[in-house]
Amino acid sequence: MTTVQHVPAELPRTEASQDARITPPGPARRRPARREGGRVGALLTNIFLWGYAVVAIGPLLLMVNNSLRSQQQIATEPLGLPLEPTLDSYREAWLTASFETYFINSAIVTVGSVALGTVVSVLAAYAFARSRSRFLAGTEMVFLSGLMLPVHLAILPLFYMLDALGMTSSRLSLILVYAALGIPFSTFVLAVFFRQMPVELEEAARLDGAGPFQTFVRVLLPLVRPALATVIVFRFVPVWNDFFYPLILLRDRDTYTLPVGLTRFFGEYSTDWPQLFAGLTIATVPLVIIFLIATKQIINGLTAGMSK
Repeated sequence: MTTVQHVPAELPRTEASQDARITPPGPARRRPARREGGRVGALLTNIFLWGYAVVAIGPLLLMVNNSLRSQQQIATEPLGLPLEPTLDSYREAWLTASFETYFINSAIVTVGSVALGTVVSVLAAYAFARSRSRFLAGTEMVFLSGLMLPVHLAILPLFYMLDALGMTSSRLSLILVYAALGIPFSTFVLAVFFRQMPVELEEAARLDGAGPFQTFVRVLLPLVRPALATVIVFRFVPVWNDFFYPLILLRDRDTYTLPVGLTRFFGEYSTDWPQLFAGLTIATVPLVIIFLIATKQIINGLTAGMSK
């Protein structure tokens, strides 16, 4: 006799069973490992950023700390804490060492040069961004060529030119020099922003009866505010801290700026460290204030257009 073996009928395949066969359970088990790796990477990134912040802020805290101590305390314990803080070094630096004059000179030169350079740059950038003239296109190349030229090499002819005009040892000469040096960078940044703006905005303003000047001031300038903040801050900091041009172009001590005036605190055999640290602290305060005020605008200006 022959035995007939009954083969079980194949069960119908459902969509769930097909997905279970096609998709192995391996990746689902690996997800916690990926999440854990991401957390470790984020933790290491935070540790690195906090460490960099400590390294960057450490010298500033040491400067402020030593400005509140006496000369003897700094000589005996350079890294000690101000157990008996005093503001005598600030008073002596501001009044006795003519630091008030240096601060006012730096403020006049920096604000004047940044304002003049920004006004010229924003007008030139708008003309370059909206014009289709070949002449203006060539002029824009001349403007941008200033980014490639080493400006310090032109100090000799610049000095002779200002001396012939009788403008050496004057704050006006520094204002004009700094404004001219900042125009190429400012024009480049602002022209990029103006090119990203649709022309329809200006056409709509014309339909509403606004003239070219009103359209520029009331419509376009508010939209490029992040770029203006970026340009102002990036020009304010180097002009405020510059030592090269004031040292060469200024001869009268009454026109010295902060970087040059701080050199008077250094003596041949001894240095008044509390006054020096107090002067450095006073010189740093305006930079900290302007960064705190314009931080949001700077971030918007640097990241604008990244998502496009």
